[in-house]
Amino acid sequence: MTHQEFLRRPENRARYWARSFYGWPRFSATRPNAAHYALAELEERGWVHGLITQNVDRLHSAAGSREVIELHGSSHRVTCLGCGATSPRTAVQSTLERLNPAAAAHSAALAALPLDAARERQAELRIGSSSDAMKVAVSLPAAAPSAGSAPMQRPDGDVELADAGVGFRVPPCPDCGGVLKPDVVFFGDNIPQERKDRAAAMAASADLLLVVGSSLAVYSAFRLVEAGARAGAALAVVNVGPTRADALASIKVEARAGEVLARLARHPDLLLPRLALA
Repeated sequence: MTHQEFLRRPENRARYWARSFYGWPRFSATRPNAAHYALAELEERGWVHGLITQNVDRLHSAAGSREVIELHGSSHRVTCLGCGATSPRTAVQSTLERLNPAAAAHSAALAALPLDAARERQAELRIGSSSDAMKVAVSLPAAAPSAGSAPMQRPDGDVELADAGVGFRVPPCPDCGGVLKPDVVFFGDNIPQERKDRAAAMAASADLLLVVGSSLAVYSAFRLVEAGARAGAALAVVNVGPTRADALASIKVEARAGEVLARLARHPDLLLPRLALA
């Protein structure tokens, strides 16, 4: 959903919040992986002095990274578009459960299903309905459901449901009655200027930029790499597949981030000789 669509109609906001509501239990339970922990270890050892992430899951902070700029915000925060007040996403989830008891029952049953990691990586999301979700949840045994039998979940936590939002109640801001929105940058929205400035300053002050697990397709991220390169930073890229910054890179490693970063966390000086020769 774009920023403009979210603002345009209450029905659109109800649809967004319903999908987010169903996906939140599993999304919020996600834990950091080897790449997250490796970057935190590199920071702890003094090799990484800042981290700019496009992700909105807060997993870098959960892994122990301290100097983190969440370029596109965080799904763990909710902000009021009227007064600017913020609140934890968990608090909003509790309010949504109270206002939508039937959806809460559906969500709890759906969250109890085993996670099928292979289906979660599929590029195409199956469109189901909330009634589909309930049928799957109450009829399947504890074993993993067959492929395509349950509604799919996006990387940002939303569950794809065709009738999402129908009859779903969304609370207003408790302080001013305004519209609540997750504190993330939607398509068509703008990154807050203060955050852009901090990210640009971090990139420009680096002597080495390490791009991990991103194609840099979003220009706001690629712009930071360009700024760092113009300021004289060397560039290393760890990604499976091409990125926008390949032509600027001193090193390009085509491998999974966790495997490469776990090794770098143990031997961070592996980067230096090759960068010096670039």
